[in-house]
Parts: sequence; C-alpha cells; structure tokens
Amino acid sequence: MLDVAYEAVEDLPPGRLAEIKEGRGRIRVRLDKNESLADVVRQLNLEIDRLMSSSHWFQLWGDEIVSRATPGCPLRIRYVLKHWEIDKPAVAEDRGVVSVYINEKMTVRQFAVAMNLATREHLAGGRWFQLHAGEIIDSSPEPMTQV
Repeated sequence: MLDVAYEAVEDLPPGRLAEIKEGRGRIRVRLDKNESLADVVRQLNLEIDRLMSSSHWFQLWGDEIVSRATPGCPLRIRYVLKHWEIDKPAVAEDRGVVSVYINEKMTVRQFAVAMNLATREHLAGGRWFQLHAGEIIDSSPEPMTQV
C-alpha cells in the first residue's frame, strides 16, 4: 500500500525548508511551518524533482507505464501557488505530470493537512506505483498475514 504523509515541522536542519524521505511504499514530506508557503513550495519542487529522478516511481496512463525516463514526457510533480479562494489543493493529472494547485494564502500547516487528504484521494485512483528492491508497491491493500 502506498502511504504519503505531509507534516509541518520545526526541526528541519538550518536552511532546509522541505525534506522528502522515501521508504518501501511510503513517502514522508516534512515542511518548515515557520517559513512562508511560497518559500517552502519553491524548495518542495526541488525536493520532489530529486525524488522523481530516482526512477523508483511510475504512473500507469492508459496501458502505458510512464517513468522519469519516458522520452518526451518524463514523470514529474509540480506544486503551483494560485491566487484563489479554494481551501484545498486541486490535483490535476495528465500523462507524465501531476500539478498540485495551492491557495497562496494558506499557511504551511494548512497546506500539509490539506495535502494529506488530497494525496490519499489521488492515490486511490490506482495510477501510481513504486519499484522498491524489486517489489512493485501500489495502492492495493497489503495482504493479510496469518499468525
């Protein structure tokens, strides 16, 4: 099962506004809650680019698998601040790109909370998977183990 969580924190290293850590089926996005959303999103775009360049993440688009290495359409995610009054991020997905539109008036904490719900809803669509140590992890429930 894929699990992506955003958290507004105070303990990032000095000068670090966003940090993404990846593990088997999970991503933790930590954001500096004391900084402006614009600065945090700028750093977050750099961090998500680094994560996508790892080539561990894939998008199923129709019957095509899109990766960072897909010619003419490398897989990417971008966070975009918008001037609007919507209180939750809008996620738009196309072949090879996910755009997350964010109300520029939100605080970092509000953004993190809203992204947790938006991400869960988006991953429920079943188009994303991770290749981790030779294993494909997707949004399917983990199999029950017998005791």
